[in-house]
Amino acid sequence: MLRVLAVDDEEPALGELLYLLRADPRVRTAEGVGDAAAALRRIGRALDSGPDGEDGIDVVFLDIHMPGLTGLDVARLLADFARPPLVVFVTAHEGFALQAFDLQAVDYVLKPVRRERLAEAVRRVHGLAHAAPAPAPAAPEQIPVELGGVTRFVAVDDIAYVEAHGDYARLHTDHGSHLVRIPLSTLEERWADRGFVRIHRSHLVSVGRITELRVDGGATSVRLGDTDLAVSRRHARHLRDLLTRRAGG
Repeated sequence: MLRVLAVDDEEPALGELLYLLRADPRVRTAEGVGDAAAALRRIGRALDSGPDGEDGIDVVFLDIHMPGLTGLDVARLLADFARPPLVVFVTAHEGFALQAFDLQAVDYVLKPVRRERLAEAVRRVHGLAHAAPAPAPAAPEQIPVELGGVTRFVAVDDIAYVEAHGDYARLHTDHGSHLVRIPLSTLEERWADRGFVRIHRSHLVSVGRITELRVDGGATSVRLGDTDLAVSRRHARHLRDLLTRRAGG
């Protein structure tokens, strides 16, 4: 069973969160503190105690906006430890999901917290906490997307291509598309070592998803499943060379 620390500077929100956590049969203990400084002191005792000690903490449910240090600051500090507790963000703000993703949060729960949504977050934490005594090995990289107030996580390996929408990007998978607030250029840099390549100012594609390369009258295009995408002159030669090298082993 899980040992939980909940952190929120708003007492009613903290009380409601603790009530829901304590009602979950997978939670053994749920403590609450009202600011980041108190949270760090409590987490420090847990780290000194060790994961199996009486003061151990398995997961921290963190609000983001708090006086002084924010929940994001706390998560960054925890990332420096060898075996920190898992982190779930609980916030009224949708705009920090990407930072949470970068900090390897287990989940991102939006306020007002619904019992069913919190139970899903606890389920994820419970699965990771009991997967192995050591920190879980790196899972397939995921990116959070918002769908009607619910944060879902899309595996990067499931993305066939990405389409630019100003400061946003649309992720295209086999099962649909998702709009995220992140520029295409940022994803291009972040996913270069995951096999994504820029083929046009508007498109980033997973090279492994390309099934055809076509050259017709000087115009180059690629096919990914049932989708055809134009390749700009600027990127055509690099893409052809890359596909040739991959084909050659």
